[in-house]
Amino acid sequence: MTGSDAFYRAAERRIELVTAGLGTAASLAAAIRWGWRAAAGVALGAALAWVNYRWLKQGVGALAQLFAAQAGAAEVRIPKRVFVKFLGRFALLVGIVYVILSRSWLPAVAVLVGLFSLVAAVLIEVVLQLVRGGPQPDAS
Repeated sequence: MTGSDAFYRAAERRIELVTAGLGTAASLAAAIRWGWRAAAGVALGAALAWVNYRWLKQGVGALAQLFAAQAGAAEVRIPKRVFVKFLGRFALLVGIVYVILSRSWLPAVAVLVGLFSLVAAVLIEVVLQLVRGGPQPDAS
């Protein structure tokens, strides 16, 4: 693993952890301020954002490995599990959000706040990298 691979893996891991941390903190704040339904909505939205990010990361990683392995092949075959990860995450998000909005089980705003925990985590990572100076070049 090169230095840049380690850098990006660490950044991806931090984004996952910050997403979970922000979702938990926002859920606790919502529980204190607006009650258990708002807290459950924020927690569900953050969990969906986290799963969406994981599946996206795994799908992109699988595609990168697949294309590297089949670089000289005339026809590239993509396994069905890659399609399931890419399309399944959208189906999961749309399905759960539809049920929540149509049944009014949880406040829609709370679920959206939870979904935006991933956006906040990415922004925090960007600011962190701007302060640090980004990836350092390999010494080789």
